[in-house]
This record gives sequence, structure tokens and C-alpha cells, in this order.
Amino acid sequence: MSATRKSLALLLYLAAIGGLSAWTSAARACPFCAAVSLTFTEEINNSQVAVIAKLVHLPPKAEGDAAANSLEVPKAKFEIVRVLKGADVLDKQRELETVYFGDSPLGTKFLVMGIDPPAINWGTPIAITDRGEEYVMKAIELPKEGADRLAFFQDFLEDKDEMLGRDAYDEFAKTPYAGVIALKDRMKHDQLVEWVKSPQVAVSHRRLYLTMLGVCGKPEDLPMLEELIKSKDRQTKGALDALVAAYLTIKGPDGMALVEDLFLRNKEAEYTDTYATIMALRFHGTEEKVVPRERLLGGIRLMLDRPQLADLVIPDLARWEDWSVMDKLVTLFKNADEESSWVRVPVINYLRACPLPKAKENLDELAKLDPETVKRANSFFPFAGAAPAAAAANKTDPAAADATAKDATAKDAAAKEPATKDATTEKPKDAADAKAPVDAKVAPPATGATDAKTEKAETPAKPGKPAAAAGAAVPQLESEPVTAPRSTVARSTAGLAQPLAKDALAAPQPPASSLGVFGGLAGAAAVLGCAFWIILKGGQHAAG
Repeated sequence: MSATRKSLALLLYLAAIGGLSAWTSAARACPFCAAVSLTFTEEINNSQVAVIAKLVHLPPKAEGDAAANSLEVPKAKFEIVRVLKGADVLDKQRELETVYFGDSPLGTKFLVMGIDPPAINWGTPIAITDRGEEYVMKAIELPKEGADRLAFFQDFLEDKDEMLGRDAYDEFAKTPYAGVIALKDRMKHDQLVEWVKSPQVAVSHRRLYLTMLGVCGKPEDLPMLEELIKSKDRQTKGALDALVAAYLTIKGPDGMALVEDLFLRNKEAEYTDTYATIMALRFHGTEEKVVPRERLLGGIRLMLDRPQLADLVIPDLARWEDWSVMDKLVTLFKNADEESSWVRVPVINYLRACPLPKAKENLDELAKLDPETVKRANSFFPFAGAAPAAAAANKTDPAAADATAKDATAKDAAAKEPATKDATTEKPKDAADAKAPVDAKVAPPATGATDAKTEKAETPAKPGKPAAAAGAAVPQLESEPVTAPRSTVARSTAGLAQPLAKDALAAPQPPASSLGVFGGLAGAAAVLGCAFWIILKGGQHAAG
């Protein structure tokens, strides 16, 4: 590949990631599951015309030199049998032509959508059964949100028609947790239990069913959930984050002892299990109120006794304003070695976020010990420094009661650092050495899909020795997927691919305004403009 093409490919990739990431970060959906593709409803809403049409004429197959030299893509003819959207645009039009490479028999029905009337640009036809046609017709008439909408899609979860089952799953996956809770009284409890226990159900789907079971579960479900949590089978524990979250939702604070002993206090626990448990605790700290925040912090603090993994929870301690562990974090910084050096930047950012006078003293001391780390923290996270405004309400450190000292510290910090509440964590530059969950077919998706029946549980690598450290964003609850139009996703697939880095599981919080979204899209447009400039320059060089 030429240098020009390599540069173009990189720029296009950055544009796609920058634009789509900004767009998808604007909303948060189901905490432990992620959609595979746009739903039928979304695709139809994004189109100006949508019809059900039957195939009446396949394109002629060119052969020999004619096929090799032809620049025209052959199109198939379809007869419109039902208009779902855009009747005024179609008027009396009852036929359409569009590119079709399949070999379905004549008479097969398809869902076809188009844009840009009056010269409608028709998309790729999607084969659909009579039952699928009825499903789509009802789906587009449903309320945009609410229990009535989810109740309809609930009946199609794990449907024998994989296309409908996947669409129903995507509808749930894109619904905020509060919307899932609204369905509580109409959830099919026994069916959910059956799916949770079934090894035939994709791990990504099991996450959803565990989330739903946490909402409608009963004390009688606890023995089954405890058995799954204790299981040594990776497939069974593939959805451990949602499993632990559901268990704690039903069991309450008393359930913390089990997960602490198995995954937090236990230094022999696998990294993937420990990380999944931390994700579950974050969920309870942000979405649920079943387990008190102080009890969750008790579990989080146990990770400070495991220096190699302490960086996973330091941002949570800062975000939840637990300043009681300041001395322990300073000790971690001073004692950090090659196995735990990545803990240093998160510690610095924790201290920058802390409003107590002692934090500034500790910062000054650590800056003398390791000025490069402090400089790196300031460079990678310039907005991580000011004290949280709610520190006065913090009860974990008696010194917080000193209002005078606190105000003075806050003013001093504000004069030196831009303000934000969240602390951040450091990530090794060498991704190969990072504590990275590798490919697993579980939620949050990044790239593709696999067959639901052959899906394997995740097997993230155990942490290794880090290289020189760089910065990474605060891990949040879950990642938002970049969804693709249904026509670009293989209809025979289900399941998801796991991101390669642990911080890839972090979900960005919704922006306070739309500025971040449009800023990201504008940045993507600028990158694309550079890409086209490279193309033009490459053409000029070639001509020369």
C-alpha cells in the first residue's frame, strides 16, 4: 500500500472514530448490554421512504469481457406491495429498481428504504417474512419510549427468527436502565431465569436478561445466582458484571461479603473477574440505590491492597469523594515499582481533586520525588485538578468539617487548575503489556458479531509489567457501541466483540450540552477534508 493510501486510511479511521464516538456518547443505554445494529424503527425513521416490495425480476448476469468492462451495476426490479413511509413521495409509483446481489426466488418480500426524493436513492433490500412484515408494521406504530414499547419487543427476545430476536434485543439494549425498570411488573420472570441458565444464549444477551432479572428477581433466585457466581466455567461467568449487579440488587448490602471474598479481597482472582465486579459496583453506585455508597466504597478500598490493580478504582474513590484513603494512596505512589507504576498518575489526579489542605502538601512532596509523573498528569489531564464542590458533605474524613481551610484550599486550587470533579487514571503506553481484556463475545461491542451458539466467554489477560505510562480517561460504567445500518450487518450473526483495552469498556458520560457532539463531528469533518486533500495531492504527484 502506498504511503498516500496508508495516510488516507488512518485519517478516515480517525474521522470515523472521532465523529461517531462524539455522537454515541450523547446517550447512555442499558448498563451491561450494547446494540449490534440500528433497529428497524431507527432505520425507517432515518429514511424518507420505506416499503415492503417483492422481487419480480433479477438483474441479467453479464459474462466474459462484457462483465469485466461494464461500469454499470446491474439492478433488480421490485414491485411495491405496502408503503410504510413516504406515500406522498411515491405518489403512484409501484415499482423500484435497486442493486441486489442475492439469489432469492422471485416473489420474495423485502424491506427497502430510500432517501433523497424525488430521485429516490434506494438502499440494500432486506429479505423479510410475512411475520417479519407484521413485526415491522407494529413496531413503527409503538410509542417512542415506555413500558408498552418494551412489552412488545419482550415477546420477540430469542425469537426463532434470528432477525426479529436481534432487533428486539437491540431495542432493549438502547433503552436506559430507568426504562427497563418501568417494565418490572410485566417482565416474564421464569423465562428470564431459563435464559440466564442456558448455555445456548449469547453472553451479550445474557447480560440483558440478568439486568432484567435484577429488576424483577425474587429471593428464591439467590441460590441460583450464587451458584453461577462461584462457577469456574468461563462461559457461565461470561456475564459476571451483570451477574454480580443482579445478585446485589436482589440480595442487598449483605451480598457484598461474597463478591468481596471471591473477587476483590482474593489476590488469586482472575483480572477479568475482578474488573467485572468493579463494573458491577460502579453500576450500583450510579444507577441503583440498593447498596449504600459507603458499603460499596468498603469493597472498592480492598483493591488498594492489590497495587497492580489499584489504578482501576482510584478514579471511583475521587469521583465518590472518599478522601479517607489519601495516606494509603500516597504510600502506594512512593512504593510503586515496575509492576504497579501505572498507579502514580491516578494518585496525582486524586490529590488534585481533593479539597483538603493536606492534599496540596502531598502533591508538593510527590512532585519532588517524581516530577515527570506530575508533569505527565498535568499534561494528559489538564482539567482534573479542582476540588469537588460537594466535598463539604463528605463524611469519610473529619478534616472536611474545617470550612475555612477547605474554602482556602478550593480557591488556591482554582487559581492553579481548571475545575472538574472526576479524577482520572493512567494507562500503560504499551497496550500489549496493559491489563487488557482480550477478545470475548460480550457487551460492549466494538467491531463485529459471532454466532450466538458458538459464543465464548471473555478471557481478558492477566496484568503484566507496564511500559512507560501515559494517560487514560476515567473508567465509567460501560461503552457505547458504534452501530451500523442493518443492511451492513450480517443477518446470520449475533454476539459481540470485546474491546482490547480495559479502558475501552469505559463509557463516556453524556455531555452537559450538545457542544461535545457537534465538536466531535466538526473534528471528523476536518479530518475528512485533510484526507481528500491528500488524495488530490497524490493525484497531482502521480500526474507529474
